[in-house]
Amino acid sequence: MVLVGLLAALPALAVPGDTVLHVGSKRFTESYILAEIVAQTAAPHARTEHKQGLGNTAIVLAALQNGSIDVYPEYIGTIDQEILKHDKPASLEQIQRELAPLGLGVAVPLGFNNTYALAVRGDTPGVRSLSDLAAQANLQFGLSHEFIGRADGWPGLRQRYHLPQQPRGLDHGIAYEALAQRQVDVIDIYSTDAKIGRYGLKVLEDDQGYFPRYDAVLLYRLDAAKRFPAAWAALQQLEGKISATDMIAMNGAAELQGQPFSAIARDWLAKSSAQPMPAKDAGPATERHLSDVLFAPDLGRLTGQHVLLVALSVLLACLVGVPLGIVAAYRARLRQGVLGVTGMLQTIPSLALLAMLIPLLGRIGIVPALVALFVYALLPIVRNTCTGLAGVPRGLQQAALALGLNRWQRLWHVELPLALPVILAGVKTAAVMSVGTATIAAFIGAGGYGERITTGLALNDNAMMLAGALPAAALALVTQALFELLERRFVVRTGRA
Repeated sequence: MVLVGLLAALPALAVPGDTVLHVGSKRFTESYILAEIVAQTAAPHARTEHKQGLGNTAIVLAALQNGSIDVYPEYIGTIDQEILKHDKPASLEQIQRELAPLGLGVAVPLGFNNTYALAVRGDTPGVRSLSDLAAQANLQFGLSHEFIGRADGWPGLRQRYHLPQQPRGLDHGIAYEALAQRQVDVIDIYSTDAKIGRYGLKVLEDDQGYFPRYDAVLLYRLDAAKRFPAAWAALQQLEGKISATDMIAMNGAAELQGQPFSAIARDWLAKSSAQPMPAKDAGPATERHLSDVLFAPDLGRLTGQHVLLVALSVLLACLVGVPLGIVAAYRARLRQGVLGVTGMLQTIPSLALLAMLIPLLGRIGIVPALVALFVYALLPIVRNTCTGLAGVPRGLQQAALALGLNRWQRLWHVELPLALPVILAGVKTAAVMSVGTATIAAFIGAGGYGERITTGLALNDNAMMLAGALPAAALALVTQALFELLERRFVVRTGRA
């Protein structure tokens, strides 16, 4: 009941009220930038929040449908084939009609088409079009995980062009480097990627016209336009304002020059007529050192979010795990079932669990992240509680019984204190594991050090990834040290007793 009450109270703490316009983005550079443009355009007219890097289409769409976000940049081809599951391109009017029953709408064509394409190194011989790939079975394909699974991605492409290759999954952020280092020969790209020219890639001609147009638009909740009329009117001024050249330049500013997404969006808005607000000078791009990124102003906020996630999830796991461990220790018939279920939960991949929890809980952010971390923290606490109680000497149990203590008194005053060092070791293991696992929370907008890691993955920025990984490692070491200090103090106290 305690766990249910805590989880019931968390949504009110985790999700701001309807006075905030929540803007979402996927986990790649262009989506970050476009979402920043949307958020900054609406900011003079409403409070805005950018929930960045939420993952792939399925996760961001679920967040939009359950009201965790109000709008995010999307592409017509993705809406048409991936969301509405059309076999053939549909008109914008048909797309609008089919989205309306879902409470969603599409509007504000931003002005550029960012289609999918496949690319090879410039020196790759004998390949100029996608049809040429069918005769090059030796080429190694490294495709993004979303592209491999999309209806308008690899499955249909392979069928259309009769491709014999079996692709390996690569994060889009590192695909260019893998291609340059000859670890793969073919990658999927976006036509507005800034790295195409930098790496001298050959973009293969889609000679059979497989890929549809991917015109950038805003996918939004219909009620958001009504709740934020002034902000929505400002967003409509973005229609047709962003050219493909502009988008390539903005992507390059992020990926090649290391400029922050917010500064890139602010600079574009200042130079365009889309936003009559004064802009701060972001200054020329400079080489960033690890220390600059590591001790950036967001370190305190991210640390607070990460500590909160770990502390609450471990606390919830203790409230549930210790009683389950007691049951497993004293009910032999239930022991294997309890340990088996908690062990099975530990094997569920973290991102898969998050993806399942979003529609189940009806939100993104701290609540599904806490549930996932709670699930992963259960096993060491349950197992160590059961092991610690099973290790209590039988003679002491019999002595407590001879003193007239009942079942609960023996458990509370004798057995749990004697088992406490082993239980604390399980809690320590759960806490240290949770520090690392909590980095996945950023994939669904719950914050923490994972924000830096996901951004670094999107940009292939090692400094940014290290700036997220190093504080997480330091926090794990601090957590372990605190528990070891607690264990030593307990051992001294029990030894004196």
